[in-house]
Amino acid sequence: MEIYKDLKSPASQKFEKLLNSQLSKNKIEEGKIIEGKITKITSKYIFLFIPGLKSEPVIDVNETKMMGMTEEVKEGSTISVLLEKIEDKNGDVIVSAQKAQKIKGWNQLVKCYENNELINGKIIQKTKGGVIVEHVETKSLMFCPGSQISDKPIKNIDHLIGVEQKFAIIKIDMIRGNSVVSRRQVVSSSKKEDKAKIIEKFKIGDIIKNAVVKGYSSFGCFFEVTTPDGTIDTLCHLQEISYSRVNHPDEIFNIGEKHDLKIISIDMEKLQVGCSIKQLSPDPFEHISNYQIGNQYKVKVVKITDYGCFCELEPGLSTLLHSSEISWTKKNISPKKFFNVGDQIDCVITEIDKDKRRVAISHRLTQENPYSKLENDYPVGSDIEGKISNFNEYAIYLKLADFDIDGFLHSNDLSFTGKPEDELKKYKKGDKLKVRVLEIKKADQKVRVGLKQLEKDPFDWFKDKKVNDTVTVKVISSDNKGLFVKPEGCEIEILIKKSQIAMSSTDARPSRFVGGERIDAAIAELNFEKRKVSLSIKLLEEIMNAKAIKEHSSPLSGKNLPFSSLSEQLDDKKNKKETE
Repeated sequence: MEIYKDLKSPASQKFEKLLNSQLSKNKIEEGKIIEGKITKITSKYIFLFIPGLKSEPVIDVNETKMMGMTEEVKEGSTISVLLEKIEDKNGDVIVSAQKAQKIKGWNQLVKCYENNELINGKIIQKTKGGVIVEHVETKSLMFCPGSQISDKPIKNIDHLIGVEQKFAIIKIDMIRGNSVVSRRQVVSSSKKEDKAKIIEKFKIGDIIKNAVVKGYSSFGCFFEVTTPDGTIDTLCHLQEISYSRVNHPDEIFNIGEKHDLKIISIDMEKLQVGCSIKQLSPDPFEHISNYQIGNQYKVKVVKITDYGCFCELEPGLSTLLHSSEISWTKKNISPKKFFNVGDQIDCVITEIDKDKRRVAISHRLTQENPYSKLENDYPVGSDIEGKISNFNEYAIYLKLADFDIDGFLHSNDLSFTGKPEDELKKYKKGDKLKVRVLEIKKADQKVRVGLKQLEKDPFDWFKDKKVNDTVTVKVISSDNKGLFVKPEGCEIEILIKKSQIAMSSTDARPSRFVGGERIDAAIAELNFEKRKVSLSIKLLEEIMNAKAIKEHSSPLSGKNLPFSSLSEQLDDKKNKKETE
C-alpha cells in the first residue's frame, strides 16, 4: 500500500494514467443507451457485460420475448439497453432493453418525420376513432385516425389488419411522445401519380365513351371514366350539360347512367379534366324559330321531378312542364301520378326566351278550362248542386255538379241568423247541398258559393226603417251583458246592451226581465252594408221624454217602457215656470 502513498512515484503515475484511459473509453451515465455483451443466458435472466460497471446487469428473458428478439439473443451477441441506475439500494445495476428500443424507435420516427420519409407499419388493432399502427423496425406504436385510413369510406378494415404497408407521419408530439400517421396520404399520392399517367394520354377534343354518372353537385355532374390504365373522375360543368337551362344536374341525370363526353380542358397541375355533353351535338336552340307561342306540339317526357316534367320538343331542345301547368283543378299534384318517362304528350308553348334560352309549356291549355265552362253554364247568381268534399275550421268545400271544381262555402254564408261555428256542425262529408254561385275567379281558379243566399234575407225587415224609429220587440233571454230580443215579425236576434236598457242606472238591470216580455225600443244604428243594427230602450225613453216636455203634455203612461222618471221631469219644468 505504500506505493500509492507516494503519488509522484513512477508507479503511481503509471496507474493513474492507466485508470484514466480506461474510464475515458466507457462514459457511463444514467439515462444513456449503451451496448452490452451477453455473457450468460438462463431460464429467467440474461447477463450482460458492460465495461465500466462494477457488476453485471441483468434483464428479464420475458422482456426480450415481448420485443420479439428471442432469436437474436445469444451468448456473445450485443444488445442495446437503457442505463436507468448505476446502483440501486441493493447495489444492483438497473437496465432496460425495451425502453432502449422505444427511445431508439422514437428518434427514428422523428428523423423520418423531419425528412418527410414514409415508414413501414402494421395495423394491429382497432380503437376509438381509428386504429393502432406498429412501426415494423422499432415496434413503436402510433395512432392512425379513421379519416386517414383510406381516401374512400371503408366499412370493414379487417383485410388491412396485420398487413405491412407504408404510412406517412403527419404529426409528432415531442412533449407527450405521441405520433399520428396516415395511410390515406400514401394511397392518394399513389393515385395521383397514376392519374397523371392517365391524363397525359388525353387531348382536348377527345370523345370519352360510356362515362358513368358518379355524383353531382349544384355546379356540375361528376363522371367516372374507365381506361386501360385505370379510372379517373371528371367534371361536366352545369353550363356544359345542355343547351337548355338546367337548374341542377339531377334534373337530367341519374346515378349510374352512361353518357359520352367531349374533353374541352386539361389541367396537368391540378390533374383535372373538363368535359362537355352539349358540344357533342349542334345547338338545337337555333331551330327555335320553327316553334310559335300559343301553338300545340307533341313533346317527350325525359325526366320527372317533384315540381314538374322535363320534356323534349326535339332531341336536345329541352323544356320544363311545371306541375302548376299540368291540370286546371288539381293543386300541389305529383307529376309522377300523371306521366311516365318516355310518354308523348300534347302541350302548348307559353313562353320563348331567347336570351335565357328558356321555353315554357303547358299541358292544361290543351284542355278546356273548366272554370270558363262553369261560368258559361252557371254564371254568378245561378243555383248549382254540390257534394261536400272537405272541411276546415271556417269553411266547407263542395265538388260542384259534374265539374272537377271545389266551391268555397264560408261559414258566414251558411245562415243569416245562426252562429257560423254552430252551422258548420250541422253538415258532414258527403252531404249534398244546393248553393248559389257568388263569385268566379278564373285567373285565381277560385269559386265562391253561398247557402243562405237561397233564402230571404231577414235583414230586409229593416228596409223601411230608419234610425230613431220605434220597434216592438220580444225579450228572449237576459244575462250580465244585456237583453237578447227579437223584433216582432223578424228572425234576427239582437242584443240590447245593459247600458241601453234605461236612463236611470237603477232601472238598467237585465235581471228585471225573465223572458217573453213585449217592450218598445228605438233603432240606434242601422247599416245595411255591414248588416248591423243596434236597439236602445234608453234612446226611446230620451226621445219620448224630450217630446213630452216640448209639448207640455201630461206624463206618458210608460205602458211599454221600463222607466219612471218622466213625470218627475215634467213637474220640475212646471214648477220652474210658476216661479218665473
